[in-house]
Amino acid sequence: MDLDKCTGCGVCVKVCPVSIYELKNGKTNVKPGAEDDCIQCHACEVNCPVKAITIG
Repeated sequence: MDLDKCTGCGVCVKVCPVSIYELKNGKTNVKPGAEDDCIQCHACEVNCPVKAITIG
């Protein structure tokens, strides 16, 4: 995740089917320990309006 690009819009929080994201201090972050829960569905990457997320 490119936090410099992140606007904190919360789209990734809403679209993630396994809820690995949280909004904190105006930015989106991966919840501590949740990295391994990602199922690589790419919903966050595809829906991020500023392309701040890259899965892979």
